[in-house]
Amino acid sequence: MLERLELLIGNENIDKLRNRKVLVIGVGGVGGYAVEILARSGVGSLVLVDPDIVEETNINRQLVALTSTIGQYKVDVLKNRIEDMGLGTSVTVIKEFMTASNIEKYLEVDFVIDACDTLPTKLSIIENCIKKKIPFISSMGTGNKMDPSKLEIVDLDKTSYDPVAKRLRKLVREANIHGKIPVVSSKEEKRVDGEKVIPSNAFVPASAGILCASYIINQMISR
Repeated sequence: MLERLELLIGNENIDKLRNRKVLVIGVGGVGGYAVEILARSGVGSLVLVDPDIVEETNINRQLVALTSTIGQYKVDVLKNRIEDMGLGTSVTVIKEFMTASNIEKYLEVDFVIDACDTLPTKLSIIENCIKKKIPFISSMGTGNKMDPSKLEIVDLDKTSYDPVAKRLRKLVREANIHGKIPVVSSKEEKRVDGEKVIPSNAFVPASAGILCASYIINQMISR
């Protein structure tokens, strides 16, 4: 079922994908689409971490969110979806909030996608991945944006107009973390001021998730 991808990247690289394990932290608007692309690309093993259930407010932007999945754990919905693809991907689900105190037990993997919303967790992911030399990419803010073409894969230090990246840069400096920190970030200025709830749409988070997955897949086949 991966014949068309094999035409593009070759059988050897298909084998590389089948023999890799990827940890995805957060499977909402960004992470859900990243997981979808990884699974449809034949990645052999996925570990999905997210303690949240599907809510009605997720329907406008999250792959997992349907009226039929409201109240279900997001990781369970994705596991069922991936198994229904029939590509042989092994899926481990973890319904736990990742913190600095428990992150190390999840890092027996080849690659990491950080698609979570919590800055201290993002910082712990970055710190541990750099320390353990695990390739990773971290998604920055995708809310309050309307132009997916303004998304880019850059180093954290090169981001602009991204409030999440700005706060994370400060935390990285304070923690004295050194190393390359690849992120997906938008250089688009925010669209709406003064809203208590961050506005969002379907296409910017989805595009960020696809960029995260494409970065990891290209890392896999280049090694």
